Amino acid sequence: MKMKVNGLDYHVEVRNEDQSPSIVFLHGFTGSTQTWRKIADKLPDYKIVLVDLLGHGKTAIPEDASRYVMELQVRDLNSLLMELGLKEFILVGYSMGGRTALAYSAAYPERLQALVLESASPGLKTAEERLERQQRDSELALKILANGMPSFVEKWENIPLFDSQKKLPKEIKEEIKKERLSQQPLGLANSLIGMGTGSQPSYWNQLRGIRVPVLLITGSLDLKFQGIADEMKMAFWQAEHQIVDAGHAIHVEKPAEFATIVDEYLRLNIQGGKS
Repeated sequence: MKMKVNGLDYHVEVRNEDQSPSIVFLHGFTGSTQTWRKIADKLPDYKIVLVDLLGHGKTAIPEDASRYVMELQVRDLNSLLMELGLKEFILVGYSMGGRTALAYSAAYPERLQALVLESASPGLKTAEERLERQQRDSELALKILANGMPSFVEKWENIPLFDSQKKLPKEIKEEIKKERLSQQPLGLANSLIGMGTGSQPSYWNQLRGIRVPVLLITGSLDLKFQGIADEMKMAFWQAEHQIVDAGHAIHVEKPAEFATIVDEYLRLNIQGGKS
């Protein structure tokens, strides 16, 4: 369904409306609500809310990249969840969606029951790192605009981060490619410029203030994000790190295992969780 918040249309899917507690899922770069549907099917005891973030899926694509900055994305998300009547919920984010989930948690910690971060980062620690990443993201954004989606997707699916996805069944790989190709060049380019890792604030110093249970999930083949998760675990008030035999996108490569890990963690760690 479409919901207008702060002047922009957001695409939202809600499942199991009569269930409780609620889980809100945020996808990664080039993703959409589509990426979570298999996970949602495996969590029938929870109310499920899937959101297309700015520039992705069926959500609005503002022409001005400054409208995509993380602070405004988080403000939109909060307005959206308030309109849906969600006073408290579990927030799950993958990669870019994980960065967004962390930003939301830092801004509105009182709204969360728990936080689940899959292959996510609080951002880059130094101004030098952020500037270098901004430049790389800007170059990639220009390439996307100049060359279009097929050229970009061909290169994107062949970066080392996604090597493990090449072993997936053909029909799964085709689903992933179709979702990526369905995106719009302007939406992805502006997302990179506005809320890319180099543009967003660093949230490392705010992790201690997130006083809810945190589950960190990474793939055994994704050593970079394993290391980030290990460091984050030490900074959070209460966190657990689970490693799955997979690459960067665990929910895509091992959906049943991912859903089981999330379900079992929530049953044990949130008040009012399933018994």
